[in-house]
Amino acid sequence: MPKKNRKTPLRKCLVSQEMYEKDQLIRIVKTKEGDIFVDPSGKKNGRGYYVANDLAVIEKAEKNHVLERHLQTNDLQSIYNALKKVVNGETIE
Repeated sequence: MPKKNRKTPLRKCLVSQEMYEKDQLIRIVKTKEGDIFVDPSGKKNGRGYYVANDLAVIEKAEKNHVLERHLQTNDLQSIYNALKKVVNGETIE
């Protein structure tokens, strides 16, 4: 029996407002406790926010304070640094 072709879920990038396949995006999670972190696996519990896996998009988000607006918090420099590491192929803790 042939395998069914599964659809990849689509999500919208916060910065560019474009729809991408979920595996082309980086997920940022905000938990009920208010913790915010980058989730490369895409499986952690919490509200997910998606950003395109592109350095130019992340720099635009940082310049325009997109994440600060959506996550309703300040001082997300550590999140921006983690996003840049993920885009460059580095691992994050």
